[in-house]
Order: sequence, then C-alpha cells, then structure tokens
Amino acid sequence: MGGGTAFLEHPISDDILQLLFEVSNSSNLEKSLEILIQNAKSDSGRLELASKKILPAVLNIVHSLTHASHHHQRNHILSLSFKLLRNLCAGEAANQDSFLELNGVAVVCSVLRSEAASSGPDHGLVRWGLQVLANVSLAGKQHQCAVWEELCLDGFVSLARLGTKETCDPLCMVIYTCCDGNPEWFKRLSSEDGRLVMAEIVRTASSASFGEDWLKLLLSRICLEESQLPVLFSKLQFADVPKDVALFVFGIFKKSIGVLEHATRGKSGLPSGFVGVDVLGYSLTILRDVCAQDGVRGNTEDSNDVVDVLLSYGLIVLLLCLLGALEPPAIIRKGLKRCEKEDGASCSLKPCPYKGFRRDIVALIGNCVYRRKHAQDEIRHRNGILLLLQQCVTDEDNPFLREWGIWSVRNMLEGNNENQKVVAELEIQGSADVPEITSLGLRVEVDQRTRRAKLVNIP
Repeated sequence: MGGGTAFLEHPISDDILQLLFEVSNSSNLEKSLEILIQNAKSDSGRLELASKKILPAVLNIVHSLTHASHHHQRNHILSLSFKLLRNLCAGEAANQDSFLELNGVAVVCSVLRSEAASSGPDHGLVRWGLQVLANVSLAGKQHQCAVWEELCLDGFVSLARLGTKETCDPLCMVIYTCCDGNPEWFKRLSSEDGRLVMAEIVRTASSASFGEDWLKLLLSRICLEESQLPVLFSKLQFADVPKDVALFVFGIFKKSIGVLEHATRGKSGLPSGFVGVDVLGYSLTILRDVCAQDGVRGNTEDSNDVVDVLLSYGLIVLLLCLLGALEPPAIIRKGLKRCEKEDGASCSLKPCPYKGFRRDIVALIGNCVYRRKHAQDEIRHRNGILLLLQQCVTDEDNPFLREWGIWSVRNMLEGNNENQKVVAELEIQGSADVPEITSLGLRVEVDQRTRRAKLVNIP
C-alpha cells in the first residue's frame, strides 16, 4: 500500500487506491483527491466520475479513517474526501442515490459526532461534512429523512454548540433543506426539545455572526409561520442578539405595518388569529425585548450597540409616527367623541389591531431612550414629548399602558435638562396640565436654585 497512507490503522484497499490513481492520473492519494475535486465541479465531470464509481471509493476511504486517531494527516485526507463528496453530490442524482444506498449519511455523521465531542474539533472538517449532507438532502424526501433521522435532535444541538460561523451556516442549510420538504419537522423544531436546537444556533450566530441567509430563513419559518418567536426569545435570556438578526426583525416589522391600513380594533392580545397582525405584533415585541436586554447589560458605550444600530435606521421616528397615527386611548377617545358630536369633526386615526399594541410601542420607545441622551433628544426634536405624556393613562385596550407610559417618560427625562424644560413649559402653558401627569401623583417642579425642571411626586 502506498500513496501517503502509512499512518492508517485500517489500511485502504489497493483496489480503491488504484481506481483513484487511474482516474486522476496520479500516484499519490492527496494529489489524486485534489484533482478529482476539481473534476467534480462541472456537470459533465460529476457524471463521468459517477460512471467510474468514484463515490463508493471515497466513502470507503472515509469509513477507513473514521476510527483512526486524530492525526493531522488523517484530518487532511478526510477534508479532501468531504470536499470531493460534496462536489460529487451537487445535483448529480446518480451520486446522491449511491451515497444513500451505501449508508453514506451514517458514515459522514459518525465523523461529525466525533468532531463535535472532541476537545479540539476541526471546524473546517465539520463544515465540509455538513455541506455534503446539505447537497444530498436536496435530492428529495428519502434523502432528507435519512439525514434528519441520523442527526435529529441531539446531533443538531451538539453541532450548533461548536459555536463557529463556518459550522453554523451549513448546519442551518441542512436543517432548513430537510424541513422544507417535510413541513411537519418545522413543528418538531418548535417543540420544547426542538427550541433548544434553535436557541443554540442563535447563540452561535450572536457570538460568531453568520454569513449566509439560512439562519434568516429558519427564523422566518419557525418564529413567524409557526408563531414561536416569543418562546424562542425566552430561551435566549441574556444572549446577545446579532445586529443582522435585529435589523432583519426590524425589516419584517416595517413591512408588516401595512396591515394597519385595513385593521379593525383588536378584541384580544397575541396571537390575534390574523397572520398579518401576529407578524406585526411579534416582530414589535421581539424588538422591545431586544432593546430591553441590551439596556440591562449596559452596552450604551459600545459602538456596536444593537439599539444604536436600530436607532440609526430610524426606529424612533417610525415608532412616533405609528403612535401619533393611532386613535387615542379609550379614556381620551370617549371625550373626543363628545367633541366630534359638537363640531361635526371626523377622525381617521387607526385602531390598535390587538390589545396591547399601543403599550408595546410605548415600551419599545422607553427601552430605546433608557440612558441614551441622543435618543431622548430625538424625541424632543420630533415633537414627541407631549405624545409620550399622553400615554400615561389607564386604557382598557392596552393593559399596563399607564405603567409603561410612566417608565418611558421617566427614561425620556432622566439626565436630560432640555426635555425637562420642555415638560415644564408645557405645564405652564396648560398643555401638560392633564391627567397624564397629575393623575399619576406627579407634577413638574422647577428647582429654584438650578432652574432645572424635574418630575416629582405630589405630597
């Protein structure tokens, strides 16, 4: 036996080596694999190699290396073998079927499990192995079932916990490709055990980022179509949320706003029973929670702060526009109806599409302005101070609106003399002399020495 395989405990047969050497016109295993990897990049090359039974030979090599000690040369040959298998199975049905018939899924997964359990896993090797499985699963349901049954769910969790971008992207591709042909598996990922898989993947994406769209596709399908977004987020607790994910959710939120054009007043909280409304509500609440978690960790000085990124994309402006376009809270709305009867005016403001929509907007604003002076200032520059003051009321359509309103007003005023001055002037003008402040047991007081305005409790 030759060709650079002396390190093997279980030698590769001479017949297999001879086949590879003849097809590649080489006398060295490493060089032979490298040549065949290039040949398998084209449709014609894959078809020709399929006719020469190269895939079974390569699988035999992988099987021979599976239980070999973690030798550098062993990993190198395995990596080349995985790259060749990946290329051979890229859309070539003969190779995909041969891979399945020869139990290739189990062979590759055995290597992946070994690496996942290793104290020093080879992340490149795992990446290429997952790419093999992804290409095989594209062949159809039978192939998808083989991959799913081999890795679900413990295998997915262990691979997700490797915590690298280069392994997370192909893992998401494998999971999405399998589930896309079998929608019931998305529900499995939405179960208690399945959510652990997604939580680990999001944690990995959070710390290591991600480079492809497979994670976004998975999150869209599981969190929005399966309505699992709040549950998944509760699993993450204080895990950092990557900027790309936050902006992705923000994009969904902006696109879903159109549902307000034809929405009626909601009769329940989330889920509302209407897909468009639920997408709007769940994307809003996830943004609320993302901004709350970021504030708790105190990342206000971080240039990569997720909240600041969202603010730079116009989050505050959008929220103030939405809040201003909503019909007033019920207690104020009743008073306005009396005025409308007297002067014949009509109102074209929009109702809350679910109970709690206004509250969630106010809560998100409050989280954004928490100890962020530039966000507090933007509220003032957008003439939003009085609008926020008007949210400090009890509203039957928005449970805990009063509490979130107080929270947001306090955050808007904290350490911001300019905002405190505006509130003081509103009160002097009578603009703020309404239940929004006084019914809370609060009033604006101007310090006689510093001439700074602040909210204080009424004795």
